[in-house]
Amino acid sequence: MNFIKKHGQNVCFAVIVLVLALMPLLLTAGVIKSTMVIFLGKCICFAIVAIGLDLIWGYTGILSLGHGLFFALGAYGMGMYLKLQATNGNITDFMKTGGLTELPRIWQAFEPLPMALVLLVLIPALLAGIIGFFIFRNRVKGVYFSIISQALTWAAYSIFIAMSPYTNGNVGITEIDPIVGSIRGAKHIGNLYLLFYAALAIMILIYAVAYFLVKSKFGRLLIAIRDGENRTYFSGYCVSDYKNFIYVLSAIIAAIAGALFVNFNGSITPSQMTISYSITMIIWVAVGGRGTLIGAVIGAFVINLCEYNLSSGAFVDIWQYIIGAIFCITILFFKGGIVGIVTEQLPALLHRRKENS
Repeated sequence: MNFIKKHGQNVCFAVIVLVLALMPLLLTAGVIKSTMVIFLGKCICFAIVAIGLDLIWGYTGILSLGHGLFFALGAYGMGMYLKLQATNGNITDFMKTGGLTELPRIWQAFEPLPMALVLLVLIPALLAGIIGFFIFRNRVKGVYFSIISQALTWAAYSIFIAMSPYTNGNVGITEIDPIVGSIRGAKHIGNLYLLFYAALAIMILIYAVAYFLVKSKFGRLLIAIRDGENRTYFSGYCVSDYKNFIYVLSAIIAAIAGALFVNFNGSITPSQMTISYSITMIIWVAVGGRGTLIGAVIGAFVINLCEYNLSSGAFVDIWQYIIGAIFCITILFFKGGIVGIVTEQLPALLHRRKENS
C-alpha cells in the first residue's frame, strides 16, 4: 500500500503504457480496427504536448494559451520533409498554383532528414526563447502573459494563411505519407506498428525526463516560483531564467509531438495553430489534474476519447458543449481534476463515512 501511495502516478502511467502496447495486438486479433490504433497514436502525441504544458502551467504557474503554435511548427517541419520525399525534392502543386517556379530555400533546408529534425526542434526553441527572454525579463506574468501568447499565436496563424504559395494557406500540407511509409491498409500494418511503438517510446522518454526534472531541486524551484514568485526572486534565484528554460523546453516537447502527429494524421493545417486548439490543450491538463504529470496524460486521453465517441452519432451537434461542460465542472468543483478526485476527494469522502459509521 505504501508503494502505491509513493509511486502511484508511475504505476498508473505504466498501466496506461501497457494498455497502449496491447492495442496493436488487439488489431492483429481483429478486436479493433486500424483506425482506432491510428487515433490512439494521435492521442499519444496529445499526451506528450500535455506533459510539456503541465511543466509550465501545473508546476511553474505559467498559463500559455499559445502552445498550438509550437505544436504546428513541429508538424509543419516534419510535413515539409515528408512532402519533399513524395515529390523527390521538386516543388509541390500548390507552389505552382501560387506562382513559384523553384523550391523556396526554406523548403530546401528541410529536404535532408537530419537537418529537418534539427530545424523542427530548433525553430520553436528559438522562437520560445526570444519570446520568453523579453516577457519574463520584464516580469510579465499571469493573464498578461496568457493574452500575449494568444496574440502571438493569432499573428503566426495569419502569417501562415497569407503565405499561401509556401504553406498552402488554409488547406495546409496534405496527402503526406509517414516517415515509415504508408500505415493504411492491411499490407502496411507493419509500418503502423513501427510508428505506434516509436511514438509510445518517445512518450515514455519525455515522461521520464519530465518526472526527473520535477522531482529534482529544479522541480522544487519551479513549484516555489508558482507558489511565490517574488519570494523566490528575493531568495537569490534568477526567476526569469528558470521560467524561460521551462518555457523553451515545453515548446520543444510540443514541437516533437507535432512532428509525430503529422505522421499519424497525414496532413497539417493552420487549424492546429489556432487559439482554440491551444485552449483545448489546456483543457486536457485541467481535466486530468495539473501539477501531477500523470494527470496531463490521463486528461489528453480522456478528452480525446470523449471527442472521438461523442462527435458522431446522437451527440454530433452538441459534443463540444459536453466537453465544455466537463471542463467547467472540473474547474468549479474538482480543481485537482481526475487525479485529485482519486487521490484526495474520494479518500476524504471514505474517511468521513468511516468516522460517521
